[in-house]
Amino acid sequence: MRSLRLVWIYPDLLSTYGDRGNALVLERRARLRGLPAEIVEVNSDQPVPRDGDIYLMGGGEDLPQTLATDRLTADGGLHAAVSHGAVLFAVCAGYQMLGAEFGGAEDQPVAGLGLLDIRSGRGERRAVGEIVADADPALQVPRLTGFENHQGVTRLGPRARPLARTSLGTGNGDGTEGAYAGRVLGTYLHGPALVRNPGLADLLLTWAAGPLPPMPQQAEELAHRLREERLAAVAAHP
Repeated sequence: MRSLRLVWIYPDLLSTYGDRGNALVLERRARLRGLPAEIVEVNSDQPVPRDGDIYLMGGGEDLPQTLATDRLTADGGLHAAVSHGAVLFAVCAGYQMLGAEFGGAEDQPVAGLGLLDIRSGRGERRAVGEIVADADPALQVPRLTGFENHQGVTRLGPRARPLARTSLGTGNGDGTEGAYAGRVLGTYLHGPALVRNPGLADLLLTWAAGPLPPMPQQAEELAHRLREERLAAVAAHP
């Protein structure tokens, strides 16, 4: 059986708040089901492989975000992979990069990767703290929990759908959180997002590998215990 290739893009530029954990939890949840998986880390001076199954991008500061966008555009590997059906999951700065443009240093517009129909700029206030959001019912993913730390405001175009609607926190800035289209999905959720939200991790694995075998019961109980702890902590401190 061919291994699932999980491509962690530019950890030297985009790796704030432990976002590498997203790759680790995907690998772990695949292996616990008997599905071989491997993480391929690609730094910004290396070509992006075009044969990955799931590509992951994390958060970053303004200048690394702009540099990463320029290098990914010139490289072309990520665009080629997505055009052939690969899954792409991006967080915070990585999420903003997916769109038509985002606010760079001094909020000057920077052209994005054009992989998702969104536009991002800089809001008046920084959003910092816990976020809780109800996922689009079409995704069949339980309530989402995470941590946000950004000053971005993101607007969705007609070819993108909100990942979720917020009940706590800022997200995109209009009552929605994240966006997706096809197998491209972005979010402001740190935590890491896929550690806190195993249902979202399994959605990405399903997109890449098809229907999944069940998880071992003990491992699933531990994953959901963490999720419930975070939701309970937020409920206790509104």
